[in-house]
Amino acid sequence: MNINGQNWRSIWLQDGGNSISVIDQTKLPHHFKILELSSCSEVVDAINSMVVRGAPLIGVVGAYGLMLALLESPTDKNMESAIEKLISTRPTAVNLRWAIERVVRRVKPLKLEERVKAARNEADLIAEEDVSMCEAIGKNGLTIFQKLLDKRPQNKRQNPLNVLTHCNAGWLATVDWGTALSPIYKAHRSGMQIHVWVDETRPRNQGATLTAFELAKEGVPHTLIVDNAGGYLMQKGLVDVVIVGADRITYTGDVCNKIGTYLKALAAHDNNIPFYVAVPSSTIDWKLLDWRDIKIEERNVEEVTEISGLISDDTDQPHLAKVNLTLPGIKAFNPAFDVTPSDLVTALITERGVLGSNQEDLSRVFDLP
Repeated sequence: MNINGQNWRSIWLQDGGNSISVIDQTKLPHHFKILELSSCSEVVDAINSMVVRGAPLIGVVGAYGLMLALLESPTDKNMESAIEKLISTRPTAVNLRWAIERVVRRVKPLKLEERVKAARNEADLIAEEDVSMCEAIGKNGLTIFQKLLDKRPQNKRQNPLNVLTHCNAGWLATVDWGTALSPIYKAHRSGMQIHVWVDETRPRNQGATLTAFELAKEGVPHTLIVDNAGGYLMQKGLVDVVIVGADRITYTGDVCNKIGTYLKALAAHDNNIPFYVAVPSSTIDWKLLDWRDIKIEERNVEEVTEISGLISDDTDQPHLAKVNLTLPGIKAFNPAFDVTPSDLVTALITERGVLGSNQEDLSRVFDLP
């Protein structure tokens, strides 16, 4: 996508395919920094520290991480150790396990000397498929936006379509285009008048730091809001549609996404506003029927008790720093995700079309793995 007139992806190969480069998302929006990862352990650290995040992207990064592990040693023992370390980094998002298992199926039957090249090729394929799926999601979501505008009285069709989104489900969360933001980019580039309400998304503020960054660089009109303002805006008739991404979809259509998504879905339901979830098929967990079996990641409580930002003072250059929000020793709880039941979801926007968020529609359109 676009940053200052230059097209970027969130991950690419370096050093003849022996390392990967990624954008350090912990430094955005104030600093644009690229990191080169040349070992599996560096990939593990990058995922753990949220240098890279977003369910589709960490799947791709994990695939390349396994390739780097095989570059170090292609043995079964080293591969199994790398798989365990990579999968343990983010237990909720299903894309990570899906991508790694796909690379394993590709390389396991091969001779040791053939494994690195095969792993690299499979990771490349997963990355390119991610781009294609996300662009298709954008095209399918654009048709929804157009239908919403077509329902308006003729004299109001030129007014901006107001979209509310939560967390970051843009190109920074994927390889390119994004999931929930992909239809927004397609709409903006088509000339549609569109405006985005951007949830700040506490406690990591990924809406404020990442989504707003993306939209600003693409030139999409947007307004940052605190998380709790969404319901108010819906009551005031200032939201036409809600669209979010997901970290895991159960086979029955329940949606696990960034904490706070469930509350947005409830508010949308109460105000008769459509609530869409944009996901590639790699985010669907075909083995999971009951959302209660999803392991919800609990993150460091310092994300709640501290906040990061750019600080300027009389003596130093502006620099990133953390400040305390609470008194020392305050107890905090920091679940990273919640689950929105399928009956609150208007539809899923996938690369294969707009589907009901239910087992019947999912099994009809997708072949079970």
